[in-house]
Amino acid sequence: MNQPLRHWLRLAALLSLLSCTLGSGGVLAQESAGKVESLKESVLTLNRDLLILEEDLLYPASTQVAVYVSMDLGVFFALDAIKLEIDNQLVASELYTDKQTNALFRGGVQRLYVGNLKAGEHEISAFFTGRGPQKDYKRGAKLVVTKGQEPVVLELKIVDSSAQLQPEFEIKQWQM
Repeated sequence: MNQPLRHWLRLAALLSLLSCTLGSGGVLAQESAGKVESLKESVLTLNRDLLILEEDLLYPASTQVAVYVSMDLGVFFALDAIKLEIDNQLVASELYTDKQTNALFRGGVQRLYVGNLKAGEHEISAFFTGRGPQKDYKRGAKLVVTKGQEPVVLELKIVDSSAQLQPEFEIKQWQM
């Protein structure tokens, strides 16, 4: 057989083999992409379930206490920091950026602390630091809670008082 003809036949055979491989490779690539996407969804679901399980194990309902922060209005107070104490021990503190305070102004709620408490009475103290129209503020709020078998959920609430033209700070206990 002629040498150029032999090279041409080999080239044609290789091209047809390559096109068959690429054609089936495209199908394999689509199947693989579908499997990878399915695997990603499974991993995300498993991760969510593990986080829920971890929280249930670390903070069982019989000992759980959770503290959230919210703001209403915000004309008379710009939040800089919060310190949270339970039974005179610092358990959480947070320095706030403008982005975080803006989120709170728009109705956001931040989880400041989740922990465990023994049954009985406990004193919850929160200290708020921030700026007002004419002065800086450093105020506190206290609440005594009785921990039973149910979880304790508290809200640190910062509310503008139009009557007093200054912010009010309170700790509210939510019933579960």
